[in-house]
Amino acid sequence: MGIERLREMGHSLAFRACLTAPLLVLLPLALMVGALRSTATAADGGPTITGTVRNAQGPLAGAHVRVQATETKTTTDKDGNFALAWPADQGPVRVIAWANGYYMGWVTVPPGGGPVSITLEPYFTTDNVDYQWFSHEGARGSVACSHCHTMLLYKDWQRDAHSRSAINPRFLSMYNGTDLDGHQSPPTRFIYDRDGKPIPQPPDPTRAYFGPGFKLDFPTSAGPCAACHVPLVAARRAGLEGADPNQATGVEKDGVACELCHKIGAVRFDPATRMPYADKPGVLSVRLYRPPQGHQLFFGQLDDVAGEDSYLPLVEESAFCAPCHFGVFSGVPVYNSYGEWLASPYSNPQTGKTCQGCHMPPAGYDTFVYPEKGGLRRDPARILSHTMPGAASEELLRNALTMVVEGQLQGSRLTVDVHVTNDKTGHHVPTDSPLRHLILLVIARDAEGRPLPQVDGPEIPSWGGVGSPDKGYYAGLPGKAFAKVLQELGTEIAPTGAYWNRTRVLSDNRIAAYATDTSSYAFAAPPGVAATVEVRLLFRRAYRQLADLKKWPDSDIVMAEKRIILESPRPEAQADN
Repeated sequence: MGIERLREMGHSLAFRACLTAPLLVLLPLALMVGALRSTATAADGGPTITGTVRNAQGPLAGAHVRVQATETKTTTDKDGNFALAWPADQGPVRVIAWANGYYMGWVTVPPGGGPVSITLEPYFTTDNVDYQWFSHEGARGSVACSHCHTMLLYKDWQRDAHSRSAINPRFLSMYNGTDLDGHQSPPTRFIYDRDGKPIPQPPDPTRAYFGPGFKLDFPTSAGPCAACHVPLVAARRAGLEGADPNQATGVEKDGVACELCHKIGAVRFDPATRMPYADKPGVLSVRLYRPPQGHQLFFGQLDDVAGEDSYLPLVEESAFCAPCHFGVFSGVPVYNSYGEWLASPYSNPQTGKTCQGCHMPPAGYDTFVYPEKGGLRRDPARILSHTMPGAASEELLRNALTMVVEGQLQGSRLTVDVHVTNDKTGHHVPTDSPLRHLILLVIARDAEGRPLPQVDGPEIPSWGGVGSPDKGYYAGLPGKAFAKVLQELGTEIAPTGAYWNRTRVLSDNRIAAYATDTSSYAFAAPPGVAATVEVRLLFRRAYRQLADLKKWPDSDIVMAEKRIILESPRPEAQADN
């Protein structure tokens, strides 16, 4: 039995950093246990591994037991006993046990070895606010994880927007009230009502303006933004409230860091709503388990890793995502993709799909730890991607909806019906940030390519951009927009991205899961002439006016496009009808 077999530590990087001493103890123990021979056999006559799982008080009923990196698994009976069929054609194996509230325990069993005993130790249930984020081999933070976890998995996380949440230039420019060149708008002007409450006023048109900013409206407050965007700052000893994103240094700039997610042990929900508490976004609604100095604890979705790890089913549940994907500010639900999912058929545990099912699909790897670090080959379906594609993924957006276009050319009138169905997404489209919106652009042209005049149907609103269509300004053109439009109560600015102020939902026509939006258009066409209809559904991360003020360079993403050619019916066909 080679020592390398004992070295897969799964998620627990800290445990790997001190491998030698534990292994010197574990190896003789495993050999001693293996010397106890068992005559137990499986139902099919093959050999079995038998044993007991216990804690300090005695046997543990209902514990998970698995032969590591296999589907050979069971649970302990009321006396803590288990029996596992011996994997075919396999030498020594490691048997892993887990129960809720405990670190995973294990023992290595040679062929024919047993019975075995596995004692589980409870993990720490208090949060150490003085905890220093993980370091390994001279590196600290998420990069330290890459020393043992495969570079492919680490690079997945690097490509993901979560890894850049603390340094996202759009976020910081909105927080500080600047454009991407660092120019800052003037401080917000206020008037006061009879009760002395401040009422924000629109920007001064005589002064250069670079868009809104939280710090312009609340210069003496840090606000709750860091709770989602810079959670390592928000989780400092100073407290979860009042964390300034600008104070992020070192590993805090990792944003939603690897270790942060793997230190979350629970999510706090309001039992009356089944949602996180209002005005408690991000780390304000999670329970972190940071252990005392000299110890470690990581939660994950596998129940068979050896080290200072514990299995946590929550990691694969949509509830895990809820704290940062639900936010109520001053009574208005601003972010609510979790609530939208919860209200949709996707939340049905029998027929639905979790957030992770779409945003963390299998990565296609068969190991997540380098083989030289003890990594074992596993079922690729159990190793999940950490790219977590979202609004920045063109592939995901193009697979979000189905668009059907129908048209008819009758005499001098061309009619078009556009059906957009949210048949592939478990929440509204678009979702989360109220800056996001869709633009449906419907253009009809004659045989010479000239646009036909619209005579009926909706037009793209002014916030679709006033200017040249060639440059992406579509206000007034045939089509419509899908958005949750917020209006500031003080300034009456709409749409607004300053949802840290008091706002109201002016309109919301986003497309819910499994819902269909149908819009109809009519154009004047010369009789007897063929016409072409081009329909495009575009995704925008921000309203054009705001993007221009902030100098955000994001281009529109084409989610769907259709082109149909229509011809007038022949006179004999009309007579037949």
